[in-house]
Amino acid sequence: MTVQNTTFGLDDLMDLLVAKVGLPASARTADPDVMFTDLGLDSLAFLQLQTELQQAHGLPVDESAHAEDHSLGSIVDMVNSARVDA
Repeated sequence: MTVQNTTFGLDDLMDLLVAKVGLPASARTADPDVMFTDLGLDSLAFLQLQTELQQAHGLPVDESAHAEDHSLGSIVDMVNSARVDA
């Protein structure tokens, strides 16, 4: 098991959403309880995010996952869990 030295945080997620998924920079938030869809992003954006996270951090793409079920904090937690398990 390889443990990454750095933790993926909410700022990292916001950077990814702005750079790769099309979130306007003005919509950045520091609140981990904000739901993904509250940012105005849809299921297609969620799938795009999952693909980016899979490529960058090894997070498996879960096609059964729904954007409306995830807070930003839960996404961060999933990435960090996947990175520890890798």
